[in-house]
Amino acid sequence: MIGAPSPAARLALYWAPELDDPLHRLGSTWLGRDAETGSALPQPALPGLDLAALTADPRGYGLHATLKPPFRLARSWGEAIGVAEALAARTAPFDLPPLAVQDLGGFLALRETAPCPALHAFAAECVEALDPCRAPPGEAELARRRRSGLNPAQAALLERWGYPYVFSEWHFHVTLTRRLSPEEKAVVLPAVTDFLGEAPGRPRQVRELCLFTQSGPGAPFLVAQRLPLRG
Repeated sequence: MIGAPSPAARLALYWAPELDDPLHRLGSTWLGRDAETGSALPQPALPGLDLAALTADPRGYGLHATLKPPFRLARSWGEAIGVAEALAARTAPFDLPPLAVQDLGGFLALRETAPCPALHAFAAECVEALDPCRAPPGEAELARRRRSGLNPAQAALLERWGYPYVFSEWHFHVTLTRRLSPEEKAVVLPAVTDFLGEAPGRPRQVRELCLFTQSGPGAPFLVAQRLPLRG
């Protein structure tokens, strides 16, 4: 746990593997950074490609799947933590389907291999419960997101919730690379699948809500707190 962040910080609610889950160690090593400690980790060799460059974006965010996207606080850190603690206290642990490496629009990511209504409901509640603590995004951020090409549903979600990929537009994913060319994917997909081995597909439950913080623009995200689900 870290102290209260600065006013420029952002808070996010993420799913992340538990510390004793082999996926935490392997996935963090693949990305080259442990978001729990902030330590850099030596990445596996990838012949002919620069893995550090291919993983630079997800490395900054840490190994995670987004539940409540990063936001700046409109209320105090203590109030936001209190809301998150209450959410975790009323949520019961639930089974997470086996994960597998998949192509997600050109990115490689871990995705669930079967429907999980409890997971989608949990993500929706994270978005809604913490929204009173969220400061609205600035016009520059809104304009940048609109330029990425949003459908009408995503545009409406951006206006209401500050992010276009929530609720019906949300997809669980643990990002492992930047967008890859077909040639890069042909090398990286089997490499990351082999490196992670059986860890993604092992049985696991969602038993924690992870609070990640970013101290300022461009800074890496770190785990601030892991809240046990106690419902």
